Amino acid sequence: MGKLYNHSRLELTRRTLRRSMPLAEQLIWKHLRNKQMNGYKFRRQYSIGKFVIDFYCPKARLAIEIDGDSHFESSEAIKLDRGREELLNKRRIAILRFLNTDVYKNMDGVLSTIILHLPQPLLSKEGSQKDPQQQEGVKQIRNSRNLH
Repeated sequence: MGKLYNHSRLELTRRTLRRSMPLAEQLIWKHLRNKQMNGYKFRRQYSIGKFVIDFYCPKARLAIEIDGDSHFESSEAIKLDRGREELLNKRRIAILRFLNTDVYKNMDGVLSTIILHLPQPLLSKEGSQKDPQQQEGVKQIRNSRNLH
């Protein structure tokens, strides 16, 4: 089997997608970049097999897709999304899907969902959590979800 991750044949596609990210993806990227989510590094427009994933965290094995209307307009798009999900499931990669409208109208909910799907925060070299304030936020989110 050939290279599965970030294959060179998709390099131009990935670069083009990074340069022309839709607004919803730009807004999410502001929160995912620079290890802002519990110290986890996310990559944008990362290829796995023949598919380019909007955002991917290798350590957490978590893929995030931000879907616009084009994902629902044709049977071909729906079939492509199913194929992507099957490949990710085979590779034991979790996938979270959000609509553009979720990002625009409920950013806090989107970010909370992402945090809930990440393992405990990564530890720094000193053995402490990278961002105790963010960890406290995770506890609050989990507690508030249990109340509903």
